[in-house]
Amino acid sequence: MSLRTWPHVALALLLALAGACSRAPHPAAPAVAQVPYAPDSGSLAVHCGTLIDGVSKQPSRDVTVIIRAGHIASLENGSAPQKDLPWLDLPDHTCLPGMIDMHTHLTDRPTDTADLRIYLHRTDAEVATLSAENAAATLQAGFTSVRNVGTYIAWTDRTLRDAINRGAVAGPRMQICGYYLTISGGGGDLFGIPGVPEADVPARTRMGVSHGAEQFARNAQLAVDGGADVLKVIASGAVLSYGAEPGAPEMTPDEIAAVVKVAHAAGIKVAAHAHGAQSIRDAILAGVDTIEHASLIDDADIALAREHDVALSMDVYNGDYIDTEGRKQHWPEQFLRRNVETTEVQRQGFTRAHAAGVPIVFGTDASVFPHGLNARQFPIMVARGMTPMEAIQSATSLAAHYMGWSDRVGALKPGLMGDLVAVPGNPLDDIKRLQSVDVVVKGGLVFKAPAQ
Repeated sequence: MSLRTWPHVALALLLALAGACSRAPHPAAPAVAQVPYAPDSGSLAVHCGTLIDGVSKQPSRDVTVIIRAGHIASLENGSAPQKDLPWLDLPDHTCLPGMIDMHTHLTDRPTDTADLRIYLHRTDAEVATLSAENAAATLQAGFTSVRNVGTYIAWTDRTLRDAINRGAVAGPRMQICGYYLTISGGGGDLFGIPGVPEADVPARTRMGVSHGAEQFARNAQLAVDGGADVLKVIASGAVLSYGAEPGAPEMTPDEIAAVVKVAHAAGIKVAAHAHGAQSIRDAILAGVDTIEHASLIDDADIALAREHDVALSMDVYNGDYIDTEGRKQHWPEQFLRRNVETTEVQRQGFTRAHAAGVPIVFGTDASVFPHGLNARQFPIMVARGMTPMEAIQSATSLAAHYMGWSDRVGALKPGLMGDLVAVPGNPLDDIKRLQSVDVVVKGGLVFKAPAQ
């Protein structure tokens, strides 16, 4: 959804709600938020036929969530309208915490992968427009928080985060990294695109390019000083870049450890892009907090991840998109080959890691596929071993824990942000229901509501 169309959708939803509430005895339904808006300022009562709080093993029935000034004030049994609060009655819906995607790229889009040269000349205005569209689509899909773990054009993720935080753009809460920390010609560097000389690669796409532990530490500190909420290292080769093969290490253990030292001193976490077993092992032993992709993880690395309490963020859906739509869009042949070589083995690793008790958080690599389709990953997670409740918790309380935001999001309980989504029926019966979110509340403000 583009930023330009948002107010029209909001008005239509608002009118629908107003018409329904004129016939109801309860306080008027809350208005649907329009851009610009005052973030985290909403107050309302939401009656949920079923409630999954993100933490408990079993859902609750017939619960009202009370949100005041953007935060959850209480959970009340039964249908409990408040005289001073707008009322949203959802007796046939299941309410959940706002969902979290731990691996997104909101400043990018799938068609960019067909020809990475687009980043060499994309303007800030173009990035701002597509970023706003991506953020709106993500929020409308029920993902109220994300980690944005990389962007080729440095600090465009910060621009988006700050616009959302001040209410100029409708989108999820964001943790951002500013830029990739990568070797020259590595998985986070545009140098290496066939036919593009190094001199033609803009400096703003290479702010995190480093060589040696000292330079990695210096660029990590610059990211922290610039406002990064998380740091992202490219420890191994990638599927969708012209650098090394996914199984090949790109950063040394000392280089990864240097970044970790800077990040942890600043109180922020490190996400490590690592497909290959050696890079996964190096990153875990260097002290990173999450492993991204983990496509070629072996049993020794699974045991190590569990021992060190390192979460895996495994994007087990997007291989299907790459192998279908990526082929139609004529993505580079080596990208398509690498995808085939990693998709099924990654899913098998997911099953083994889950069975071994390794924490797995919900991370999709959104931008490889269109933003807003994030929930398509849930059915694969369930098919590969998770229960529906485990899959939901991977995108709520578990994700919040490993991003360091358990005191803000990830559960429906008093004191946390008033972030809530609702779907018709019960996703524990059919996890695909999460692909059709009817209600999105963020900070007590309604951004999506069911048609009446």
